Amino acid sequence: MSSQTQIDQIADRVERLLLRHAELQLRNRELERELEQLGQERDALRQRLQLATGRLDALLEQLPLPVGDEE
Repeated sequence: MSSQTQIDQIADRVERLLLRHAELQLRNRELERELEQLGQERDALRQRLQLATGRLDALLEQLPLPVGDEE
């Protein structure tokens, strides 16, 4: 195998690696955006859960105690 052929093969491989690197960087940015969106969604759901829990607790406070359980 001639040295020019080896250089051409190395150059081809480097080009493929650079392309793959660029693809992986793009995918990583997409995943970071998705992670941020999911984190925001999680935070919003936690807030809704806290509000719903507070409303349920307030409703439970208004319920009368069953007969025989009064202290």
